[in-house]
Amino acid sequence: MKNVIFVALTLSVLTIACSKREPVSDNAQELKQKYDTTAIDSFSAGATSVDIARKIRMSSQKFQDSLKEALKLQQEEKRIKDELEKENKKKAEDEKKQKASETSNQQKQE
Repeated sequence: MKNVIFVALTLSVLTIACSKREPVSDNAQELKQKYDTTAIDSFSAGATSVDIARKIRMSSQKFQDSLKEALKLQQEEKRIKDELEKENKKKAEDEKKQKASETSNQQKQE
């Protein structure tokens, strides 16, 4: 009887140990952030390559161009706003003159 229990227990342990298991995913790799840059040792031969320096200059030029474009747009908006204010002032003055002339005409007629 003891041999039967021992054999059954051994078979169950072997069955569990040798069964196919799903691979456990490595969560550490999934949690790593992906960067768009690569760390380069500052003392290595390719630390400041010409390509990287060129990309930096190009991005800097693009940034400067975008700043200039934004400044131009602001100046254009300011100019348009000033023109609208001038037109509104002229219209207001014309209306005042017209009302004044109408009131003076009405007073003359009375």
